[in-house]
Amino acid sequence: MSSRLAHVHPFHVMAILARAQQLTAAGHDVIHMEVGEPDFPTPAPIIEAGRQALADGKTFYTPALGIPALREAIAAFYQQRYGVTVSPRRIAVTTGASGALLLTLSALLAAGDSVLLPDPTYPCNRHLVSLLDAEPRSVAVGPETQYQLNAAHIAAHWQANTVAAMIASPANPTGTLICPTELAALYAAVKAQGGQLIVDEIYHGLTYGMDATTALACADDIWVINSFSKYFQMTGWRLGWLVIPEAYIDAVERVAQNVFLSAPTPAQYAALAAFTPQTIVLLEERRQVFHQRRDVLLAAFSDIGFRFPTQPQGAFYAYAYVSDLCDNSATLAADLLEHTHVALTPGKDFGQNGATQHIRLAYTCDEARIRQAAARIGEYLQRQR
Repeated sequence: MSSRLAHVHPFHVMAILARAQQLTAAGHDVIHMEVGEPDFPTPAPIIEAGRQALADGKTFYTPALGIPALREAIAAFYQQRYGVTVSPRRIAVTTGASGALLLTLSALLAAGDSVLLPDPTYPCNRHLVSLLDAEPRSVAVGPETQYQLNAAHIAAHWQANTVAAMIASPANPTGTLICPTELAALYAAVKAQGGQLIVDEIYHGLTYGMDATTALACADDIWVINSFSKYFQMTGWRLGWLVIPEAYIDAVERVAQNVFLSAPTPAQYAALAAFTPQTIVLLEERRQVFHQRRDVLLAAFSDIGFRFPTQPQGAFYAYAYVSDLCDNSATLAADLLEHTHVALTPGKDFGQNGATQHIRLAYTCDEARIRQAAARIGEYLQRQR
């Protein structure tokens, strides 16, 4: 077995999900707030476009970087939504955002290189760095920087073997954004070191009270990763995209040809309907639902002793400080699942910084279920006192 696997750990949340499914099979009513997947179905226009693609025989390989029509539609989306011009040549359609990240890291990393990542962060990011025989270097971040890397972190932690820094905005698990001023300073600090900046924007579109600004408004040589999974609610279609700095287009295409060949063909044709006015209107309505859920969650869980050092501005997560309630958040999450049948994700999935003190809550269920979850947990915690 490859020694690389020593650094690739399973998602702890999957064990929670498996136990939750066992409880459901045993007849218990489990409230799922653990997995980061929208509960809304894929919008009907996208499904219909997928059906039509199948009926039309669109089931063969496509070019490695995606069908031209979808690359053009994504480029047009950047112009319409952000006022940013991106050449379709620079867009690679990928097998999910994870595929986009793998292409990015494969183009940039040699064995022994390192990448700076915030801690906490989405675990797949550091695992893919490790799979390429490179070193993920976690930098502890907290609410004072919105759980984001900043220019000072680059100055303090960049080493001779560091080639890139990666952030997500909005971030998983915290739901925080990096503001344009901080992003510009972070980009300048990375470029001063001769490095590359990677920005995960897969939760763009799911922001509340504001619109996120794409990193491409800051500079056109930033690697930007996005996805059809979250805002467009196409998780199972396995489709994402990567905006590639001009100098790396050929390198990314060669890797894509060898690793994926191409993204799923019916999904690519279905995604053409993601950018239609009809679909966008529906997605914006659903964004408002997520906004309302966020507010309900923050109020309900604050009332039972969960603390939120920052208010999540995007995605569908809140990262709660729970040390007032327990000694170890993993133990608390397990106890809550067994005794209240509410499934939450402990902080250990996202790194080591404050991991035992935090729990991630996903507001991917309706408001009534969120209130019910808080009531169940509140009653349980009261009994323990």
